[in-house]
Amino acid sequence: MAISRRLFVLASTALVASTGTSVALAAPGEAPSRIPVSPSDSEDDLVRKASQVRPTARQITWQNLGRTAFLHFGVNTFTGLEWGTGDEDPDVFQPVGLDTDQWARALRDGGFELAILTVKHHDGFVLYPSRYTDHSVASSSWRGGRGDVLRSFADSMRRHGIKVGVYVSPADENQYLHGVYANGSARTERTVPTPVDGDDRTNPRTFTLDATDYGAHMLNQLYEVLTEYGPVDEVWFDGAQGRIPPDKVEKYDWDSWYALVRALAPDASIAVSGPDVRWVGNEGGLAREDEWSVVPVTEKDNGRTDYALAYDAPDEGSRAALVAARPVADYLQWWPAECDVSIRDGWFYHPDQQPKSVDELTDIYFRSVGRNSVLLLNIPPDTQGLLPAADVVRLREFRERVDRELPEDLGRGAVVRSSPGVFTVDLRTEHEVDRIRLAEDIRHGQQVESFVVEAYGAGAWSRVAGAGTIGASRILLLPVPVRARHWRLRVTGSRQTARIAEFALHRSRT
Repeated sequence: MAISRRLFVLASTALVASTGTSVALAAPGEAPSRIPVSPSDSEDDLVRKASQVRPTARQITWQNLGRTAFLHFGVNTFTGLEWGTGDEDPDVFQPVGLDTDQWARALRDGGFELAILTVKHHDGFVLYPSRYTDHSVASSSWRGGRGDVLRSFADSMRRHGIKVGVYVSPADENQYLHGVYANGSARTERTVPTPVDGDDRTNPRTFTLDATDYGAHMLNQLYEVLTEYGPVDEVWFDGAQGRIPPDKVEKYDWDSWYALVRALAPDASIAVSGPDVRWVGNEGGLAREDEWSVVPVTEKDNGRTDYALAYDAPDEGSRAALVAARPVADYLQWWPAECDVSIRDGWFYHPDQQPKSVDELTDIYFRSVGRNSVLLLNIPPDTQGLLPAADVVRLREFRERVDRELPEDLGRGAVVRSSPGVFTVDLRTEHEVDRIRLAEDIRHGQQVESFVVEAYGAGAWSRVAGAGTIGASRILLLPVPVRARHWRLRVTGSRQTARIAEFALHRSRT
């Protein structure tokens, strides 16, 4: 069943996206992406509800990206730190050779379709001239104080056909030093954007949202980014707290932040402290052997979506996991996994570090994209403002290796037959196969709990591979090639009727 990924993407993105200022996860007419559960639900109740959860249009689009890029860049690039202090001299930021077109070319040639820039990391230094802080590129002598990395980044990515993502850190050491972050202020109604002296905006669209002093600061910066640098396709938050005394904590205004993003960038996925995309639970780029997109969640302070189980739980969506989470779960939600990892040991550039090998990156690919997740690979620009030459070469080698691992589907043009739970492919002639790629049509949810792949020979079907989940993407690596003309996928366990979007057979050329 060689249904092309391209056709699957086009069919998926035709769904209606939710819009407006609410944080509802499904628009009117869409199947729910979140279903309430209660401690009294039986195992059968939980499985039935899980089978009815569906992704939103933005989630389908995001899951089909496969490989996405992270670009950690800021004052840490020049200080050698991984977590800045907030009191850096902005003049340390001097990327005199900045070339974001070079970034975009390298990412395009590496097979990436979306890139996320650290617009603000935990130090609070922002890569565009914000009206709401002096800790920004405008306070650096670089380009006479008129530099704007975010503008250059967004323009370059779009020019090269790459979607734009922004990371705006909730933690902010600079705003702590200025008495704004974690100052104990109450949540009150705030008007966003907040007018400032010399404000050059005319008739801006305004919002009234509940926020603390710092929550309003974040809302104002999000407003700038999403109205002046759009369209934005992903907004990335983590849940980090600043390195502040333990008696001072900022309770983030997640509900208001989500509402503003939904209003200004309705097609953007909100990750990974967000309702659309979750953190897989490690920074090694590795998904679980059986990764579910439907998981039990709870709502924390101010509407943050969070796991009902631990982030490092080895099983987060099976029947057993649903039952284990039953006492504390509020919902079953479509919340697919993103696997983040850096190409180097650090997230920011350090001259003494080297990129991971092609073998390491390929292994990460198969254990992320091959396990129903999206890979988020960080490639940090250097002090010149360039992606290091060694990393650029490694990205190209990585893409070429994946292309050799998964060349053209041998099943294109094959005879395909299907009956409930069984999908059979006649290749018309015998072929060696050592890579198998599967996908469910996730418009109808994630249903497969177990399956086997079999080849026909010597008058009988024999098992060549099998696993638990499929989801949006599952890649099986056979230890040795198997030669056969007839192949079949047999679903042995499913919550509802399994709908298969892809059954591709490959012979690697490594």
